[in-house]
Amino acid sequence: MRPIHPVQIVDSTLREGEQFAGAQFRSADRRAIAEALDAFGVDYLELTSPAASPQSAADLRLIAALPLRARVLAHTRCTLADVQLAAECGVAGVNLLFGTSPYLRTYSHGRGLAAIIAEATQAIRFLQQRGLEVRFSCEDAFRTPLADLLTVYRAVAALGVQRVGIADTVGIATPWQVADVVGAVRAAVGCDIEFHGHNDGGCAIANAYAAILAGATHIDTTVLGIGERNGITALSGLIARLYLTDPTLVARYRLPLLPALDAQVAALVGVAIPFNSCITGATAFTHKAGLHTSAVLREPRTYEVLDPGVFGRDRAVLIGHRLTGRHALARRAGDLGLHLSEPALRTATARVKALADDAPLTQAQLDGLLREHAAPTNAECGVRSAE
Repeated sequence: MRPIHPVQIVDSTLREGEQFAGAQFRSADRRAIAEALDAFGVDYLELTSPAASPQSAADLRLIAALPLRARVLAHTRCTLADVQLAAECGVAGVNLLFGTSPYLRTYSHGRGLAAIIAEATQAIRFLQQRGLEVRFSCEDAFRTPLADLLTVYRAVAALGVQRVGIADTVGIATPWQVADVVGAVRAAVGCDIEFHGHNDGGCAIANAYAAILAGATHIDTTVLGIGERNGITALSGLIARLYLTDPTLVARYRLPLLPALDAQVAALVGVAIPFNSCITGATAFTHKAGLHTSAVLREPRTYEVLDPGVFGRDRAVLIGHRLTGRHALARRAGDLGLHLSEPALRTATARVKALADDAPLTQAQLDGLLREHAAPTNAECGVRSAE
């Protein structure tokens, strides 16, 4: 396993993300997403093949012409017609793919390894002659015999491609398998390595991280992880994992923009941000249990390894429920300018727990209860003495 190193993000929301069941981006949507991702700081934007539809081609030209810092790539089949069309759209590079597993060689395109390499060579040479960046990816790599994978990767690497791509197209891989395969490819080629991992088995983020540790230099993501079936590595999840490893790995990205980016795409595809979405989920920085809240109020790092402020989020401490603790209630009383003696605080805590067994208290109910148990203020004492 190699030391962790900075990687480049190839965001595929405008390609893989368009394959999500709920996605139907209009031209204005595509531009807005591209600009938001660029503002966040992703290194590459991968867009749908211009051969997919006339509007796909028009939008690829539009986005490739924008003054973006990110490099715009087209994702195409490994055919001369497709790469010619992509090259005409003004892109910085083309991401080629070819299915290499026995399933795809038998039931999809019907070609053997020699034919795959021959057709790839033709497409790669065409793009290189036009000065474009080239990535060649083996689709369904983790159901492809390793010897076959290495045969193809060595052949295309010898042509001088910038990257080879390793795609877990059906989400079958485990982190250990990813480490083995990426490590083997790393030993076989001198070019960069890109990893594309689907989440069918729930391992997309873990697999992406394993790929990085094994030598991958580029990771494919989408906003919210949207994509074919249940999607690929989520951008926010990858950022969280890298930040926890070493914050400097993601220091170049504008992290406070991430919540708005997830919200923007969620609205466009008609889904809510999942509650367990790393960083951007509604409850990502919400604390509830009394043991947790007591410690977090003293020192947030006790139960919070991500600082919400770094990502433009706020911490929430829930207290009007039956799991609440007296330290959380004391903090709320202090926010209200109230003082509760220790016996009064214990009594108030017991009352909250009993009442909340039926349903959580509203903020107004909770504050009213605290006021009932608070010690009189100096002003109130003065009025009572005069009476």
